[in-house]
Amino acid sequence: MELFIMVLMLLVLIGLSNVINRFIPFVPVPLIQIALGVAAAYMPGLYHVPLNPELFLVLFIAPLLFNDGKITPRDELWKLRGFILLMALGLVFATILIAGPFIHWLIPAIPLSAAFALAAILSPTDAVAVGSLSGRVKLPGKIMRLLEGEALMNDASGLVAFNFAIMATVSGQFSLPKAIGSFIVIAAGGLLIGALLGFMIIWLRVFLRRLGIEDVTLHMLIIILTPFLIYLAAEEFHLSGILAVVAAGVVHAVERDRLESSSYRLRVVSDSTWSVILFSLNGFVFLLLGLEIPGVVVKIWEDPAYRNGQVIGYILVITAVLMTLRFLWVWATDREIRSALLTALSGVRGALTLSAAFSIPLILADGSPFPERSLILFICAGVILLTLISASVLLPLLTCRPEEPGTDTRDRIEEERSARIQVLSAGLRSVREEMDDENTPEVLELISDYSRRLQQTRLEGKSDFGEGWKAAVGIRLEALKTERRVAEEWLLDKKISQELADRFQSSLSQMELILTNRLKVKILLILARSALSRMLKRSRKGLMTPSHPSWDTFKALKLEAINAAIEQMKHLETQDNKDTVHSVIADYRDMELHLQNDRYRGSSRSKPSLKSRELELKAIQAERNEIQRMYEQGDIDRNLAGILRMNVNYREASMFASKTVHAEA
Repeated sequence: MELFIMVLMLLVLIGLSNVINRFIPFVPVPLIQIALGVAAAYMPGLYHVPLNPELFLVLFIAPLLFNDGKITPRDELWKLRGFILLMALGLVFATILIAGPFIHWLIPAIPLSAAFALAAILSPTDAVAVGSLSGRVKLPGKIMRLLEGEALMNDASGLVAFNFAIMATVSGQFSLPKAIGSFIVIAAGGLLIGALLGFMIIWLRVFLRRLGIEDVTLHMLIIILTPFLIYLAAEEFHLSGILAVVAAGVVHAVERDRLESSSYRLRVVSDSTWSVILFSLNGFVFLLLGLEIPGVVVKIWEDPAYRNGQVIGYILVITAVLMTLRFLWVWATDREIRSALLTALSGVRGALTLSAAFSIPLILADGSPFPERSLILFICAGVILLTLISASVLLPLLTCRPEEPGTDTRDRIEEERSARIQVLSAGLRSVREEMDDENTPEVLELISDYSRRLQQTRLEGKSDFGEGWKAAVGIRLEALKTERRVAEEWLLDKKISQELADRFQSSLSQMELILTNRLKVKILLILARSALSRMLKRSRKGLMTPSHPSWDTFKALKLEAINAAIEQMKHLETQDNKDTVHSVIADYRDMELHLQNDRYRGSSRSKPSLKSRELELKAIQAERNEIQRMYEQGDIDRNLAGILRMNVNYREASMFASKTVHAEA
């Protein structure tokens, strides 16, 4: 019961940390959570479980690194593979070989082997801590990918080196060739077993789908269990569990599109579930770090054998040495001072460092106490806090550079427009995924709405709004020429009668007349989109409708004309008009869907049905998930995420208001 109360209290503190961050957004959430963890350590009656390093790694680090492996862009990681290996392996070992003897010189009471162990656990950056920076610090993309790739790989090299240094300290024996050989086996074996088990789990999910087992809950359970099972399996074979879950995450990322493209619902559920899991685990990591700090500090602070000012000096000097080594290492690689400085400050240490420090044994092989164990723990805690604070304070200052007048505003507008396109696209994908025989009319109606909003959003990005509309009109006129050519070919091949060809050409002429009317520039596309619908609805004037005997022939002609027009527009696409071409193609695709289902836009809308509202709610939730995903990956900042959420909330409120109006009607 005490353990349950502790977990419940920590969950409450995780939620509280985000509430507090709303009022003081300049303080990163990890620091707030560490402070709350420190405060919780002094709460009377709160049951405190000592940090178990092995449990911490499998329960927290394994799923977090697995997710990082899944979401980190593979192409960019591969491009930076040389830099990542230099950081994850070269810098780690350089730090151990340089900082280890320095620590022993600075603090002679720490033996050289123990100093190597301390340098080893201080050398790797923490993937969780690095990820916490992306939400509030806009680092250059290359640096952010380098940090993510480094954090994924350097945990294994640092922990393996740490374990060998601890063994040497405890036993008094050390063999460099044996250490190198063991490192290669442990690292390569971890990557291999992680990839193999990852492919096996993917095969299992594919096999279940072939059997017709599409249950989202079952597939979600398999995904959640994957990092824990793979980590434990790798550790059972005495291989690197950390590298194993990273490899499995990358493998799942490679197969994700193929596996989940057929079930967007699974992707939405997966993203939502992982969002909650990662939110909670990230919070637990920093809260547990805060819970452990008082116990670590008190042992040194109250021990008369240590001078408090001197111990704090140790932390400052060691942190400065670590950052200096990191700066020089990066600068020697690319010779850019600013990039080297940003990368050096971004080398945040996290709870993994403190967890490894707690795994230091209490006694040596001869029964004597491990030398300066409490001091090593204190230094680790101090370095973690100092790197977090320095990154939180200095990185925002260094990444906020003055721009040319007006540039910043234009960039923000373009960033918001691109983000809105991504969010709307996520909603559109969700709607398409829900289509079945029973809800086709409602789905098509929503697809039409989303296509219209996407088209308008894309055209808003033009530097000259009028020019944007004119460009769209020009592309549409070229598409109409292609449709005319298809109709003429059908007439020559005697696939259609002269009467039907005239009807078809008449509908195209109406569209051209609308498009070339310069007095209606700002409503051109809206009119053009509804022209076919109006033509089909005028049954009293003899125009074509789905009830007409020649409707099937007319529909086949129109579908072929649409496909030919789309192909022609693809040939017209350039870098400058790409967005405009895509928006017009989307409109044609929308028209194609309606024709295939013998429906047309412009018909009088009925009251919104329950199916329609449910579909729209699912689409809105997909939009929210996309906003959260972009924010967590650092694609958008907190302010833009808030603006996008407000837009979604407004549309949701409008939908319910519409529901109320129809209910009263």
